[in-house]
Amino acid sequence: MKLAYQGEPGAYSEAAARAYGGSSIETLPCKAFDDVFAAVADQRATHGVLPLENSIGGTIHRNYDLLVEHDLPITGEIELDVVHCLQALPGTRLSDVTVVYSHPQALAQCEKYLKGLGVTVEAIYDTAGGAKLVAEQKLTGAAALASRRAAEVFGLEVLQEAVQDYEFNITRFAIIGGTPAAGANKTTLVFALPSTPGALFKALSVFALREINLSKLESRPLRGRPWEYLFYIEVDARSDEPACAEAIAQLGDFAQMLRVLGTYKGAERRWAK
Repeated sequence: MKLAYQGEPGAYSEAAARAYGGSSIETLPCKAFDDVFAAVADQRATHGVLPLENSIGGTIHRNYDLLVEHDLPITGEIELDVVHCLQALPGTRLSDVTVVYSHPQALAQCEKYLKGLGVTVEAIYDTAGGAKLVAEQKLTGAAALASRRAAEVFGLEVLQEAVQDYEFNITRFAIIGGTPAAGANKTTLVFALPSTPGALFKALSVFALREINLSKLESRPLRGRPWEYLFYIEVDARSDEPACAEAIAQLGDFAQMLRVLGTYKGAERRWAK
């Protein structure tokens, strides 16, 4: 097993890969999310790890789009507790920091904290990439928001730990490629509907009437067709369970497009509601 992920060593996606495959798993860092799909498609990696949603910052829309653009199924899911550390060159004091680098999602997750510091924020492609930038360019007066492992990898000093705005900061990752693990209990679908009154209600009712729980609903623009949308749903059932299979078949009778993106074992929920 070799897992591709977006970012530098020390990125949260790398931590998710190790949590899924084990600490000794082989990993492949990639520059962009598109590159993760390419690595799995080209068989340079057996699986890919993609963040889909954060409990503070919300949905990572690009990865939902890429799931439709590529023919790689979701085969697993994992949730990761994200702990952001403000880190800088050794000897830097908190009062010295005037600019902070990180991924836009991390900056959003620490928005109140950063406002309290009164610093300028600079978005960059990856949390660990911000740590790498500060370390390699020896930026004084600068800091990064990233994991403690990123600080260790790039030789930075943690100034403050757990600076996210809320105690529970959880990112949900999808695993693509390979085969689903035993115990599959969740299915992700994408579909398009005619623009008619009650179309979405009708689509969702095929699951509700069969008492199948809907755990996620997301809409994305249907490119090339203004003001029309793709709908992504996650249901707590396998696609081959009779009730779920019947619901999908009924949805297919009136959906303009329907595709099962994967049936897999959902992440174990470890956080209180």
